[in-house]
Amino acid sequence: MQIPEGLRYTENHEWVAVEDGMARIGITDYAQDALGDVVFVDLPEEGTEVTLGEPFAEIESTKSVADVYAPISGTVAAVNGLLVDSPEIINRDPYGDSWFIVIDGDTGPIDQLMDAGAYADFCD
Repeated sequence: MQIPEGLRYTENHEWVAVEDGMARIGITDYAQDALGDVVFVDLPEEGTEVTLGEPFAEIESTKSVADVYAPISGTVAAVNGLLVDSPEIINRDPYGDSWFIVIDGDTGPIDQLMDAGAYADFCD
């Protein structure tokens, strides 16, 4: 299982990267493995307001349907359109081109999330 350093992780298995004061969000290798083959992703539109701890996206796989939760509150500044046409990239590269959204908001709560070591312990 891959758990890159330099990211923050939630208990719901999202990863967060802070870049230029914004939060880029995706799901972890652990999450994509548990879901199985991803076949569909429902993402919000740019400009949508998201709330800390609330779902902002839905992932459908051959095994189940799962929500993706916002690690901060703010406005969706960017949406990864690649996932609409090719949701399977989540299974191939969960930390690369398969990010879901970028949120413009207060990134302070991200400091409370797990680092790579804590997340590895959490997953064990």
